[in-house]
Amino acid sequence: MTIASTSRDLLLLNGPNLGTLGTREPGIYGTTTLAEVEESVAELLARAGYGLRSEQHDGEGELIRALHKHRDTAAAIVNPGALMIAGWSLRDALADYPAPWAEVHISNVWARESFRHNSVVSPLAVGVIAGFGTHGYELAAEALVRRLEAAQGTAK
Repeated sequence: MTIASTSRDLLLLNGPNLGTLGTREPGIYGTTTLAEVEESVAELLARAGYGLRSEQHDGEGELIRALHKHRDTAAAIVNPGALMIAGWSLRDALADYPAPWAEVHISNVWARESFRHNSVVSPLAVGVIAGFGTHGYELAAEALVRRLEAAQGTAK
């Protein structure tokens, strides 16, 4: 596998309503803030020799622009939020993203309302992590680092 990247940074891309983590429906999403998620993922990546670029946008167009802006990243962790259901333009941008990416959902979306069960973006991801709370972001970061190291022949 060839990684089309000039960077040792990973992109953390969060979609609609994820900027309110910590206060939004804590029974479902917990009390960890997005800033705390970013800090924990950045620390994990730093230990592996990677950096983090993070963006959160409520609009699909801004998420697409962020993907275009960060095309040089080695991989991405993407929580599309509800755009997983009908974010066709986001899907097209993710299909064009040149590096591996993992999809993260804080809750197990398939254990919730049936309208959340069909994703237009999941088939494009190298993996999907759902239902582990905000720890899912760290799980995705670890999995992507292992994938990158295996592709580069530097796996530990």
